Amino acid sequence: MIDFEIPEEDRALLDSVDRMMAREFPPEAYRAADRAHETPWHLLPRMGELGLLGLPFPAQYGGMEKDWRSVALVNERLAYHAGIASTLFATTVSFGGMSLLTYASEAQKNRWLPELIQGQARFALALTESGAGSDAAALTTHARRTSEGWRIQGRKIWISNADAAHHLVVVCRTTAGSTGGSGISLLLVPRHTPGITMTPLEKLGHHCMPSWDIGFDDVLVPEDALLGEEGQGFKHVLSTLHYSRAGQAANSVGQAQRAVELARDYAQQRTQFGRPIANFQAIQHKLADMQVRVNQARLCLYQLAWLIATQRPCRLEGAQAKLVASETFQYVTREGMQIMASSGYAMESDMQRMWRDAGLFTFGEGTSEIQRNLIAREMGL
Repeated sequence: MIDFEIPEEDRALLDSVDRMMAREFPPEAYRAADRAHETPWHLLPRMGELGLLGLPFPAQYGGMEKDWRSVALVNERLAYHAGIASTLFATTVSFGGMSLLTYASEAQKNRWLPELIQGQARFALALTESGAGSDAAALTTHARRTSEGWRIQGRKIWISNADAAHHLVVVCRTTAGSTGGSGISLLLVPRHTPGITMTPLEKLGHHCMPSWDIGFDDVLVPEDALLGEEGQGFKHVLSTLHYSRAGQAANSVGQAQRAVELARDYAQQRTQFGRPIANFQAIQHKLADMQVRVNQARLCLYQLAWLIATQRPCRLEGAQAKLVASETFQYVTREGMQIMASSGYAMESDMQRMWRDAGLFTFGEGTSEIQRNLIAREMGL
C-alpha cells in the first residue's frame, strides 16, 4: 500500500530546499532571469552541496541512496519555487545521472557521476530532429566508425541548454542502412568539439532554458565516446523515459500548485462590487476545480514515484502522470489568468510566465497524444 506520510528525513530535505531557493533564487531573481533569458546555473552546485543531485545514486559515487519518492518530493518543491530549478534538477538527475547509472560503463560512471552529483557536470540530450519528434526513431543524424574514432554528421533541433552543457549525448545511427529504432547508438560528445555549430531559437516561453539548433559537420570523437552498447541506443533512451516523465510531472505539479495559490491570494485581495471576488461563487468554483485537478495530478505523480521506488512496471503510469500533470498545469494557469485578468497579463506577474511556460509541457518529451497512445496500448487496445 502507498504510504503518503512524508518521512522526517524528507521533511528536512524540503526545508533545505525552501531555504536554498529563498536565498539563491527568490521570485524577483526569477523574474529578472526570465526577462534576460538567463539560466541560473549557480543553483546546480548549491543543489550538489545539499546532496539533492545525489538522491537516487549509490554511495560509491557520492550519492545518498534514497528512492524515487524522495526525488519526486524534492523536484515538486523546487518547481513550486521556480520551474527552471526543477528543470535543472530533473535533467541532471534523469537525463544525465540515471542514464549513466543505467547503461554507462563502470569507467564512465566513475568518471562522470561524482561530478554530476556535485553539480559540476552538465549534459544535454541531443535527440530531436526536424523530421524526428514524436517519431523519434526517424532520426537521420549518423556516425561512422573510422581508425580515428567516430565521425558524426547531421543536425539536431530544439535541444535544451545545449550551449552551456559540458557534453552532448548525441543519438545517432551507427549502422548504415538501419531503420526505425535499430542501429542507433549514443555518443558522448564534448560541447566544444570542432565541427559543432549552434544557433539559438526564439520561443514563447521557458526563457531561462535556451533551446538550440545544432549542426554536426564531420565531428570526430574517440572510440570510447560510445555510451552503452553499440546499436542499442534507442532502447537505452526508452529504458529511462519513466524517470524523465516523473520529472516532467513533478515540475508541472509544483508549478500548478503555485499558480492556484497565486490566483487564490489575488481573489481574496481584489475587490469588485464592494467585496472580494473570492466571495463570488463563480470564482470559488474555478479555484476549487483548479485545486482538485492539482491534487489528482499529484496522486498520479506519487503513484509513479512509488512504482519506480519499488521497481515495478510503470509504462502506463509514467505516461499517465506526464499527461495528467502537464494538462493540469496548462489548465490552472489558463484559469488563473482569467481570475487575475489584467494583473495576470502584466509582464511583472508570475502567472503570465507560468502560463507561457505551461504549453511546452504538453508536447515536450512526448506529446499528450503520444501519451494517450501509450496508455491505450498498455490497456490492450
